[in-house]
Amino acid sequence: MPTDPLPPWVIARRRKIGDQVRAARLAQKLSQEKLGELVDLDRKTVNRIEQGSHATLIDHLIVIADALDVPLADLVR
Repeated sequence: MPTDPLPPWVIARRRKIGDQVRAARLAQKLSQEKLGELVDLDRKTVNRIEQGSHATLIDHLIVIADALDVPLADLVR
């Protein structure tokens, strides 16, 4: 990970991905806690992903997409 601050566009993109995750989760009528249970992540991690406050692993996005029954591409567009 670079020690320099990330460019603003990276942070904005991370937040957009989080918005997509949240929209897909709400479309399935799931709480953050329930989604976390389905993908073996705690609620705080799901919240951080949705807020875009921390970088997440692609593996987490893959299992989230699978649990929400949406293509991974839909979360990262």
